[in-house]
Amino acid sequence: MEAKTKDLWVFVETKEDGSAKNVGIELLSPGRTIADKQGGALVALVVGCGVDQAVEEAATHGADKVVVVDSEEFKEYSTDAYAAALTTLIEKYGPASVLIGATPNGRDLGPRVSCRLNTGLTADCTGLDVDDETGCVCWTRPAFGGNLMAVIMCPDHRPQMGTVRPGVFKKPAASGQKAEIVHEDFHFPAEDIRTKLLENIQEAADELVDLEGADIIVSGGRGVGGPEGFKVLQELCDALGATLGCSRAAVDAGWISHSHQVGQTGKTVGPKLYIACGISGAIQHLAGMSSSDYIVAINKDADAPIFGVADYGIVGNLFDVVPALTAEIKKRKA
Repeated sequence: MEAKTKDLWVFVETKEDGSAKNVGIELLSPGRTIADKQGGALVALVVGCGVDQAVEEAATHGADKVVVVDSEEFKEYSTDAYAAALTTLIEKYGPASVLIGATPNGRDLGPRVSCRLNTGLTADCTGLDVDDETGCVCWTRPAFGGNLMAVIMCPDHRPQMGTVRPGVFKKPAASGQKAEIVHEDFHFPAEDIRTKLLENIQEAADELVDLEGADIIVSGGRGVGGPEGFKVLQELCDALGATLGCSRAAVDAGWISHSHQVGQTGKTVGPKLYIACGISGAIQHLAGMSSSDYIVAINKDADAPIFGVADYGIVGNLFDVVPALTAEIKKRKA
C-alpha cells in the first residue's frame, strides 16, 4: 500500500487490567523522534477491552493522537481479531511507519499484519533512526547469530514496520499536553476467531524475574565459575535491592535459569545501574544491556570487551571485589 501520511504509529499493547504494557509507552520516545524527522504526527494505537487507562497513558506520554478500538472481542489477544483490526486501520489512515513491541503477542502480530499489507518487517530491533538522504527508518538488529549489528531499510513499500524489544528505550516523561483521542467502531465476529483461551497458568513464583522493570541489576557470566558463584552475586543484590541477571554462557552451562538471562536471546534491559561480573561482553550480551544508565564492569581480564561500554571498570577477581563491595554497602546502610 502507499502511505497517505507521514505519520508514525505505535501499537500500545494492553494488560488484562486495561493498562498499557511498558514497551508501548517506551516506543513513544523513539516514535517522537522519527515522526518529527519524517514531518508527521505520532499516533498511538490502543486495541483491547476496557482500555481507558492505557489510552490515558498514551495520551499523556507524547502521542499527538490516540486511535482506540475498545470492544469485548479484544479482551483476550487473538491473532485473527487483532491482525484484522490493525490491518483495517493502517489501510484506512495510511501511516508511513509502524512500531510494535517485540513481546510474544507483538512477535505474532507484526508479521501477520505486514504480510497482509504487502510490506516488510524488521524483527527484534535494538535501535532506530532515520536516514537523512532517503527519509527511511533505519532499523538496527543483531544478525548472524548476534555477531554483528545490521541496519535495515525498507525503501520501496509502506508502511515501514518493525518490532522493537522491550527495555531498549526509556519511557518518555508524562507531559501536560494531552493527545486527541479518536474512537474507531471496529468489530470482529467472535465465530471467526479460531483460537480460544482455555486456561491461564501462572509461572512458579521463583521464575517470575522482573529484569525489565528493575532499577539495579547485578549479572554474572562465565567468570562466576558455577552455580555457587551466583550466591556471592545474590548477596550483593540483597544489599543493593537489585535483581539477579546473567549472560547466556551461564544459562547454557546450567548454572542458573533462563528467566535471569540478559541479551539477544534473553531480556533487553535498561536499568539505572547494571553491574556485570565475570562477563566478557560478547555482542549478544551487549545488545541487551547497553542502554543502561550506568554500567559497572568487574572482570579480571583488562582487555575484555565489556570495558568498552562500561562507565566504571574494576580489573580484578570478582570473588575478591564483590564481597568487599557488598560489605562496604552494608556498612554504609547500617
